[in-house]
Amino acid sequence: MKQIKLSVLDQSVIRTGSNVRETLLETMALAQMADKLGYSRFWVSEHHNIATIAGSTPEVLLAFLTAHTEYIRLGSAGVMLPNHSSLKVAENFRMLEALAPGRIDLGVGRAPGGDRLTARILNPQNTFSDKDFVQQIMDLQHFLTDHAPEGTLYEKVKAMPQAETAPPIWLLTSSGGSASVAAHFGTALSFAHFINPSGGPEVVHQYRETFRPSETLSAPLANFGIFAFTSENPEAVERWQTIMDYRLLQIERGSDAALPSYEAIREQEYMPDEQLRVNYNRRRMICGSPEVVKAKITALCETYEVDEAVISTIAEHADERMESFRLLAKAFGLTPRN
Repeated sequence: MKQIKLSVLDQSVIRTGSNVRETLLETMALAQMADKLGYSRFWVSEHHNIATIAGSTPEVLLAFLTAHTEYIRLGSAGVMLPNHSSLKVAENFRMLEALAPGRIDLGVGRAPGGDRLTARILNPQNTFSDKDFVQQIMDLQHFLTDHAPEGTLYEKVKAMPQAETAPPIWLLTSSGGSASVAAHFGTALSFAHFINPSGGPEVVHQYRETFRPSETLSAPLANFGIFAFTSENPEAVERWQTIMDYRLLQIERGSDAALPSYEAIREQEYMPDEQLRVNYNRRRMICGSPEVVKAKITALCETYEVDEAVISTIAEHADERMESFRLLAKAFGLTPRN
């Protein structure tokens, strides 16, 4: 196993008692710290019509982050491609690449990033069709590389601005469906273990076995994302676990209401079916002391046969979240940047 690389996925979740601007400034502060601590990537997400998530436009947020970081790769995890035109996505990310050459990742997914009604309003032509998604990936590659098939309209339409480099495409998957698309088109792959803790290693293995080299990627490249939190205080770990148990149940119920107090959550008594979901959802996350979390992330990397884990940490307090990422960087021996 190579030296494990750590990256960050930040969904800009609005903490109870906070607000949108404060949340986005916390995203910026986390990106700056991750940049200095030696994290490999900092990815932001696209969600719609969810009151507790500020991250709705990754391309805009990424432009802001390019101005406040120096070395870390910045990207989307992801742009929900069926909500958009492939040409406009290519233009957005070519602009980002021009602003931060060699530092931009274009992660795309096929989920709506919210409910179906919102997705329909975002793009009235959205058919939610796998065939259309595959066509969009093909179009996106043409627009990013300027190598369109002869005799097609893509020869006449170019994604501007045209920079010397183009951002690599990462396909995101939580079910495995997009893994075959990633393998066919020769893109990188990120498995969302924090959404689905079952079958990820098998999906990544199949992706490797069927990978076809592309103009932009000669060999398969994969990572996985996981919820994680570490603290040297066992009480803080227990508190985080209890709140995450409740939070994930609420998300599954379709609720985006602000969380009640920890004291109220701690007194929550789950029905047997709810407890089964709590037990299942705990496979989507890792928490504990720095040594415990390092061991578990390392074990997952070995299972996935990858050398990169993308960490998502949602916490009650901004300072606890920052400290968790500091402790992880120290535990894994990341090389700080000046």
